[in-house]
This record gives sequence, structure tokens and C-alpha cells, in this order.
Amino acid sequence: MVKRKKNKNIRERQRQNNIYRFSAISLLVIFSFFSLPTVNNFLVKNLNFKRDIISNAGINFDQELEKRKKIINSETESKTKKLNLKNIFADIDFFNTDDEGKNSIRFDARTIEQLFKDTNYNLEKVRETKLVNIGNKIDHLPREIRNIESSEKRKKLFIQIILPLIVEENAKIRLDRVKLFEILAKNINTKKEKRWLNEKFKQYGLNDGDFYSLKIRMDEIPISLAIAQAAKETGWGTSRFAQEGNALFGQWTWTGEGIRPAGVDKDAKHKVAKFSVLKASVRAYQRNLNTHSSYIKFRKERAIQRDNNDKLDSLKLVNYLDKYAETGQEYIEVLKKIINQNSLTDFDDVKVMPTSRKTKKLI
Repeated sequence: MVKRKKNKNIRERQRQNNIYRFSAISLLVIFSFFSLPTVNNFLVKNLNFKRDIISNAGINFDQELEKRKKIINSETESKTKKLNLKNIFADIDFFNTDDEGKNSIRFDARTIEQLFKDTNYNLEKVRETKLVNIGNKIDHLPREIRNIESSEKRKKLFIQIILPLIVEENAKIRLDRVKLFEILAKNINTKKEKRWLNEKFKQYGLNDGDFYSLKIRMDEIPISLAIAQAAKETGWGTSRFAQEGNALFGQWTWTGEGIRPAGVDKDAKHKVAKFSVLKASVRAYQRNLNTHSSYIKFRKERAIQRDNNDKLDSLKLVNYLDKYAETGQEYIEVLKKIINQNSLTDFDDVKVMPTSRKTKKLI
């Protein structure tokens, strides 16, 4: 008798639970049905200004919008993904470079400024917090940057565009450097660690086992120095090479795709290297300074600075870049002037804003 009563109570509780579940699901379905038009109108209202730009880049805006709406209206995915209404590409993995340059968008200057404003990205805040959101990445310089009459405004926009790119590439090198020293501290390395080392030896143009040279080459370029060189080489983003080929640092190529400089000898075989996106130009620039024989003294001075106080001094390192341009010492003085006049050393200790698990590792 007691057992039957107990079973009856269990069945009653199960029946009540089923009623509660059914009611909750019904309410969720009803809420989703009535909220869908609101969500749709809100998305279209906030993202409509990008429609023309995105379609011109070969991306179907409506398909992209529908994909994002499905994420919002999916009960399971909405728990793990949040749509950033100010940047519909916010959840793209910016560490993935396999499709670099594909479907990249060329925004106009006004749109870029609005995006930066919407995400509260300004240089004054970066100088104060020493953090930058590398999600604020732009693939191409806007054509209208040439028409900005105010030099101060033009410089500000240029720095805002390239700063996240430089910080991100430096952060990747910093992670590699930490991993290198962790591996070297071990007596026995795994096969995975050995494969990683072999990849890095190739990346930095070294023979396997040359750990001394790898430690010297695998290091960051001061942010202030990179900005100054990009500013000098592109005329603060206005040069033909920067506009047509995403070339920020005027690097030459004899075999790859490039743009022939105007006025050069007809027999000259070199071109200014061309890149799919600005970030690729930054990466190539870092590789150039970290591997080319012309910058051995630069790398040695950097290693000395690391050993002394671990902080890199761009105004000292710049003295070893006389071979970067034909003007030699004059080029060095111009870079120093750009760094000092624009207070670029304020950015040397800027780190990645921790907005995800991956970016938290880069601080």
C-alpha cells in the first residue's frame, strides 16, 4: 500500500513537471514569434548603412544578415554567441589567416570613423588604458584619406587604422617567444614541440638547431617605430602603393606581385611589394627586419635592450635602420622627428584588449 502511494506521488510530480516544461516552451515559442519582426527591424535599421559597401565587396548582405538573425533566434547558439550590432563581422576569428584577403571590405573614411566611434575606439583612450581592441581591424586604407585637409585628422585616422594591426602581429611574436623559452627550459621535448621549432627555424630563415639566432630574431618591432616607418613610406596613407597595394612599408620585390614605381629606369626589375590586406604588409615588414642581413645590428641592439631592462627603445633602435632607405642618416632623422612630434612612444607598451580567451593570452 505504501509502495503504491509512493509511485502515485512520483507520477503526479512527473505530470506537473511535464506541464511546467510544456508551458515554458510554449511561452518561448510565442515570445520568439512576436519578437522576430522587432529583431529584424532593429538589425536592418542599425546595419543598413553598410549594405552598399558590403555588396560592392562581393558579399551578399541579405544572406549575411539572415545568418546573423538565425544566430540570435537560435535557443542553443544564443547562449554562446552574441551579435555585435556595431560590427557584423565581430565574431570572425581574427587569428585565422587561411582566407586572408577574401571578401575583405574597403570602407570609406566616414564609415571607418563611425565604426571607431560606435566601438568607443579613440587614441586618447588607448594612451590612457594602454589597451587596444584588435577586433577594430581595417583591411584597406580609405581612398578619401587623401582628401582630408586637416593633417592632424588624417594622421589620427591613419594611426587608428594601423595600430591594431601592429599590436596584433607583435602579440603573436610575443606568444611565440614565450613558447620558445618554455621549450628551451625543458630537458626533453615532445614531437609536437620539435615540429613547432622546425617551423620557426624556417620562418626566421635559420638552420635547424640555431637557437641563439632564433632568440635574437624572434622578437617584436616597437610600435612607435612601425607607425613612423609606415607614415614615412606612405605619406600617412596617401601613397599609390598604400592605396593600390596595401603596402605600408615600401618593401621591394623582384619575384612577387608588385607595383612598378613611377619614374624608375625601364630596365629596373624591382617593384614595390603588393599585399591582399594591410595586415599582410605588417607581417612582411616584421619578417624583413627580423631576418634580412641589412638589419643585423638592429637585432643585436634589440637583444641588448632585452637583456638590460626588457623594454625596447625605438629612438635608439632607429639608428640602425640607415640601410632601409637610400637616404641613410637623413631617413633616420625623419623617423625620429615623426616619433617625437606625434608622441608615438605612448603606444609602445600598448597591449591587446582581452575580449576573448585567445586575446587574454596576449596580454
